[in-house]
Amino acid sequence: MNDNQLLRYSRQIMLPQVDIVGQQKLLAAKVLIIGVGGLGSPAALYLAAAGVGHITLYDNDSVDLSNLQRQITHYTQDIGLDKVISTQSTLNNINPDVKVLAYKQRLEGEALMQAVQAADVVLDCSDNFKTRFAINTACVHTQTPLVSGAAIRFEGQVSVFTPGLNGSPCYNCLYTQDGEDSQSCALNGVFAPITGIIGSIQAVEAMKIILKIGNTLTGRLLILDGLSMEWQTMRLKQNPHCPTCAAK
Repeated sequence: MNDNQLLRYSRQIMLPQVDIVGQQKLLAAKVLIIGVGGLGSPAALYLAAAGVGHITLYDNDSVDLSNLQRQITHYTQDIGLDKVISTQSTLNNINPDVKVLAYKQRLEGEALMQAVQAADVVLDCSDNFKTRFAINTACVHTQTPLVSGAAIRFEGQVSVFTPGLNGSPCYNCLYTQDGEDSQSCALNGVFAPITGIIGSIQAVEAMKIILKIGNTLTGRLLILDGLSMEWQTMRLKQNPHCPTCAAK
């Protein structure tokens, strides 16, 4: 690291769990973020600011006025731009040391498998079950850690799935593939700061995985009720009959 980097990350480096060695791990890490909306925006901002060296963004949408209430990597002048390009620009302005790759496309099939294989950690910040299950399948197949978040109305949840480690369940152990996509922000609304809270927790968990520190949310589902500001934790176990991970 050069002098500017030592100063930029100084408050993080002074943490004994991070130190210079940990910061170098972050700078070398590769994180894949799928979806740069309400969750992906705050997650990407904190990962870039913290010095995660390689961030790859996938989203096939463009910035709309209705996004600006919660998707904080986009600004009014970005309306009409690709979300990945808007986010890439914001991250580069925050931290030019970070290499940000931006792809406007729905990540699926072999491209999804290759992108997940190349990442150290995957953040699922998508907004539909089909994509979530596809991401989970790719992570189980490649044994790549997955940080999954969701937010709707005043509620949020986040968990970590680490295929092949510590008897971790996968997303399919928690939800069956006959889920309904009617539970969306577009149809049900969302309180803006909830997405910021959950996305920030996803960034925390991703950094802990990279640094191999603390206890991640593997085997736990963290649930937030924003109206009462109460947190609940559900313990998760691997489903021995899970169609995705039981045989892995």
